[in-house]
Amino acid sequence: MTITDGTETDGPPTDGAASARDDPPRLVRGFLTGAAVGGSLAALAVGYIVENGALFLAGLGLPLAAGLIGFVAGRPRRARQAAVVPVTALARIESVRAESSETGDVPLRFVLTVAPDGEPAFRVETHLRVNLVDVPAYPPRRTVVVAYPPDRPWRTEIVESPEPEWAARTADAAIDSAPESALVRSPSTRFDYAAVRFVGLLLAAAVVVVPFRGDLLDAFGSDGSGRPHASAEPSVSTSSSTTSSSTTVTSTSTTGTVSVGPRQSLLDEGELRRAVASLTKGRGAGGNQAITVVVQERFVSVVFAPDVDGVPRFDLNSLPYERIPALVEQARTTLGAGTPATWQLTAVRLTGPVTLRVTVTGPQGVAALDADAEGGITHRTPAGRAAERPSS
Repeated sequence: MTITDGTETDGPPTDGAASARDDPPRLVRGFLTGAAVGGSLAALAVGYIVENGALFLAGLGLPLAAGLIGFVAGRPRRARQAAVVPVTALARIESVRAESSETGDVPLRFVLTVAPDGEPAFRVETHLRVNLVDVPAYPPRRTVVVAYPPDRPWRTEIVESPEPEWAARTADAAIDSAPESALVRSPSTRFDYAAVRFVGLLLAAAVVVVPFRGDLLDAFGSDGSGRPHASAEPSVSTSSSTTSSSTTVTSTSTTGTVSVGPRQSLLDEGELRRAVASLTKGRGAGGNQAITVVVQERFVSVVFAPDVDGVPRFDLNSLPYERIPALVEQARTTLGAGTPATWQLTAVRLTGPVTLRVTVTGPQGVAALDADAEGGITHRTPAGRAAERPSS
């Protein structure tokens, strides 16, 4: 029984769960909120891992778009809520707890029993910031004046300066405590609201992750170890009926390497062109532009040109691939480095057209052969002797 101003009001206490039950529109909003959060986080993570700039930007833009849509769509609801006349009632302070603060105003958390006229009493939690010297004015069991929207009793607020009529009623009002089961809470704290929001989060995340699961496996290792590969593209293994061979392709946004098996050579017919083509595949416009290419017997490395003006670059398709085996053969056999000799070809463009240099290292020392963009020899540096110009 609740007594206010000496008037008795009979009736069972309001069930907080029932009074704050979710409605379908609120559940839909919860689902969409969870979907926006899950989709945004998944897009940011997947876009970063697989180096997909468009997906990463979508992850940044999704919460902004969702917030704008929610703000516009919620204007009629907020207008209806603002038009609701709040209910004024008396309330009993059941408990009060001061929370930490670094200013002179202390945040207090109250548990109140609210006794509206002609309605069953209920419990509610609310907060109020008061000056430090006013904290003793809110002891437990004191009667205060509160106001709340009738459709949202969990938003009860203490009226610090009530009208004289209500201030006079607090002097002689006696309010019985409502049971703890009558505590009303916001629907957003209920299990069903949290459940639909969590489901929305999971479904949106799955919608983003599933289409990129192959790229994610490539990035983190398909063996389930969780250790990322050093490359953005997987290793590719091939085999023939006569020899066992393997090719490993490693590519990032700025560099790329290809290594072939011990029974292969990049001097084999068409092998070097195919290796370089595997690095430029899928790079789009400007993907064939490079700063440096280094070729060895079974290894080729490319440094790709950034999209910055003024950086020297050349087109990988312009290299004289058919002339490279002959250039390497001449450098190994005519410059006196001796056998066995290792070789390395470097293609670079500093000023003017691209230039090629084949360097061989053998028992008699280091020798070099320079060539132009068409593969024509322009300079020889024999091992242990002064450089000489070719006769023709």
